[in-house]
Amino acid sequence: MGKVFMAIGLIIVIIGIVLTLFPNALSWFGKLPGDIRYESGNTRIYFPIVTMIVVSVVLSLLLSIFRR
Repeated sequence: MGKVFMAIGLIIVIIGIVLTLFPNALSWFGKLPGDIRYESGNTRIYFPIVTMIVVSVVLSLLLSIFRR
């Protein structure tokens, strides 16, 4: 269990470094076709459906690779 927490921490640190060095690296995140965005006056509702599907598929593939 400790190794899993260390791996998750390392991944978070790497993502932080990438976003610090390249702030526009994930500018596509949340702006994919299929993400639902509704704006009216002071109300904004946002459902990043397609973005979360992409994240889920990528994480599933990575976890299946590392389990082997």
